[in-house]
Amino acid sequence: MPPELSKIFVYPVKSASEISLNNSILGERGLLNDRNWMVVDNYSRFISQRSCPKMALLKPEIVGGTLRLSAPGMEGLELPLFQKEGKTQMVEIWRDRCEALFANKQPEKWISDFLGKKCNFVFMPNQSDRQVEQKYAIGKNKVAFSDGFPLLLISESSLEDLNGRIDEKISMKRFRPNLVVKNTIPYQEDDWKSIRIGDCVLQLVKPCSRCVLTTVDPETGEKSGREPLKTLAKFRKLNGEIIFGQNLIPSSLGTIEVGMKVEILN
Repeated sequence: MPPELSKIFVYPVKSASEISLNNSILGERGLLNDRNWMVVDNYSRFISQRSCPKMALLKPEIVGGTLRLSAPGMEGLELPLFQKEGKTQMVEIWRDRCEALFANKQPEKWISDFLGKKCNFVFMPNQSDRQVEQKYAIGKNKVAFSDGFPLLLISESSLEDLNGRIDEKISMKRFRPNLVVKNTIPYQEDDWKSIRIGDCVLQLVKPCSRCVLTTVDPETGEKSGREPLKTLAKFRKLNGEIIFGQNLIPSSLGTIEVGMKVEILN
């Protein structure tokens, strides 16, 4: 059987929980509604599960043009899917600085109360220009608040192989992919350079290096130990980095849907 797209995930707020979709629209920065929102600290620097594991407990839901967030012990919060107004300020994500719109006082208080420190939500407007690292770019590719690339792909068979080496099974949620594929052999995606899903052509440009975020249990919002990094380090190291999954850049856009065939172009 040919490779097939089995799952689609978006993460409307960086480092918050996922939304599973049957179909999505692929744009220049990635999938529609993926990581357009982010949480920043009092110095406008991004916050993620690396330093705040309980961000995993932020649960998003898209209802019409509204992004609804829930969290343990908190009343629900509503944010616009596409914020158009607000204080504009430069924010910092990794080594990048880009323009963002800050949420108003109510969301600021909500997320500050939940995380226990002063912080706020920020939204990436259309005019914000954050580019993919030029070493891997194909032209001037843009990216939203993802770590570095518009998309991440992992195969089901790769996760199955990893789980065969670990005492306690790890869920795909630990790795936060956008695209999951089936009907492959383990790590077959490592050999792909270009694929087509529907009308969308995607370039696989860099293996995804993994960090301590993968040790956060997405169900509890707590670090669960050294796995899966401990096991991955034994057989999935490249240039000193632990790798799992592949980063992608779109070269043609369109709609993708679960069940579509994944055509290997080269």
